[in-house]
Amino acid sequence: MSHALARWAPVDLDLETFARVTGLHPEMARRLVVLGLLEAHRDAAGRLWFPLSQVAVAGRIQRLRAGLSLNYAALGLVMDLLDRIAELEAALRNRRTGG
Repeated sequence: MSHALARWAPVDLDLETFARVTGLHPEMARRLVVLGLLEAHRDAAGRLWFPLSQVAVAGRIQRLRAGLSLNYAALGLVMDLLDRIAELEAALRNRRTGG
């Protein structure tokens, strides 16, 4: 008996689905891509497709925007700094545990 191996492939969300899932207006999602705050790629027809990981990024953007009242350009800097802090904390934990 042979079994076909099921391969898991990440699913990307089109703009409309991404907007519905995140609560963002499609134009805002486009703007965040242009600003470099969200990652997306275009298909041959020029439609935007978002990796699933960007749903969490969109949530982070919305929380930071609401909590800190920053403009979208400043959010990029804040997100970069928070990512760098997380990397440094992880490196410090690894150093302490010998990993």
